[in-house]
Order: sequence, then structure tokens, then C-alpha cells
Amino acid sequence: MAAIFSMTAFARESVETGQGALTVEIRAVNHRYLDCSFRLPESLRNLEGKLRQQAAVKLARGKVECAFRLQPLAAQLPALEINQEQLRRVVEAATLVTRALPQSQPLNPLEVLQFPGVCSAAEADEEALQAHAAALFDRALDSLVDNRAREGAKLATMIRERLVQVEAETAATSALLPELKAQQRNRLLARLAELQVEVDGPRLEQELVYLAQKADVDEELDRLQTHVEEVRRTLDQGGPCGRRLDFLMQELNREANTLSSKSIASSSTHSAVQLKVLIEQMREQIQNIE
Repeated sequence: MAAIFSMTAFARESVETGQGALTVEIRAVNHRYLDCSFRLPESLRNLEGKLRQQAAVKLARGKVECAFRLQPLAAQLPALEINQEQLRRVVEAATLVTRALPQSQPLNPLEVLQFPGVCSAAEADEEALQAHAAALFDRALDSLVDNRAREGAKLATMIRERLVQVEAETAATSALLPELKAQQRNRLLARLAELQVEVDGPRLEQELVYLAQKADVDEELDRLQTHVEEVRRTLDQGGPCGRRLDFLMQELNREANTLSSKSIASSSTHSAVQLKVLIEQMREQIQNIE
């Protein structure tokens, strides 16, 4: 049997790079389509398109939130370089301004450092950092997929257990049908006898047949079993099958509603209600299947 994947999962991976500790966290929940959002440091901004492509290769559906964090280590911070010539020009200009405006504030060293061209740091190797980030994201995606598969296996097991219960309910209803039809016929004949009403024999038989046809749910029970088998086949095929399973739940619920509307005894009504409860339990879990 192929794997079933949940859309709800979490993954976290880290790696040491020349620029510091790089960490990625991926959170995924159920969604109609694949919807990825990214929080990236400035040095990784232009990597977003590639990351989206990587995600689309391994994920079919889900709302996926990805956050990268780069924590530079003290030993890896780039050294600051002072442009002595530019610094001299800035100081000379500031001195002239101070002479012209004696009431002005003293020169702030930090403001001088922020002046364009005065201070610079060695450029980090962004290409190497982006390569690390892409590989790290791919590793995190693999971890996410593994987590989704484990959760998906639990969901599939739960659905299979409910399918067994659905079959038990339909089998019990099917076994009761002959008795329920006989009870319905006997109740009508007893009522007519109480009323002491003379009825035409052939016409009575026609009415009894008509009532039996209205209460007949053999077709609904057969379709329920067919849908149950299709749900199992879909689970066995695995892969992205959440939409198909959701459609099958709608079909199962339609047949359960028909059973309820045709019910002629409290026992069959109870079975129809129980079927709808089981179908709803499956449907809720299927919302998380990719």
C-alpha cells in the first residue's frame, strides 16, 4: 500500500555556515491548495523562487509557513574597515559647520560611522550561504514529508476502522429488512381489521407492494458497500487523495440520509444515525489528508 500523507506537520533543521548558524522551521496545516509563505533574512531574499519550486516537488497541498533565521557567531562577524580619507573629509566638513553654528551639538562618532563611505564590512559570501539554505530546506522538507507520512498512516488506520463499523451497520440493517417489511405488512392488516373495513383484495396487495417498495433500501445498502470499497481502494493507492476521499464521504452521507428518510422502524433509524456519525468522523479526519 502506498503512503497516505497528512497535511499537518512540523520540521526544524539547522546547519553551521561561514556566516553563522542557519536554522529553518516549516509548519504545515491543511489547505485546499499548496500555499507557501516565507520569512527570509535579507541575504536570502532572492532565494524565495527556488524554495517555492523545491516545496512544490515534494508537497501537493497544504498551507506551509517557512522561516529562516541566521544567527551570526561572534567569531564570524566581519571586521569593520574605516576609509581614512573619507573620515577626514567628514570630520573637516563637520568642523566647519560647528564653527559656523557654535550652538550645534558635538559630533557623534556613531553618526560619522554611518555616513556613506566611512565604514564598511567585508561582504559575506551570499552564494555559499544560499547554497547552504537550499540544501537545508530540502532536508527539512524530507523531514516534513516523513512526519506527514506517519500522521497520515494514523489517519488511514482510523478511517479503515470506521469503514468496518459502517459495514457492520449496513449488514445489520440488511439482515433486519425482511422482518421489518413483514412487521409493516402485519401492522397495516391489523389496523384494517380493527377498523372493520372491507377492502378489495387485489387493491390491498397493490398498496402493500407499493409500501414495501417505498421502504426498500437494498439499493442504498448496495451503494454504501460500493462506496466503502472505493474508499479502501483509494487509501490503498495512497498519494494525494484527500479531495477524492472527501467526495466519497459526500456520497456515503447521501445514502445514509436516504436510509434515514425511508426508515420504518426505530432500529433502522438508529442505524442511519450511527452511519452518519461514522461518516462525519471520517470526513473530519479526511480534511487533514493531502
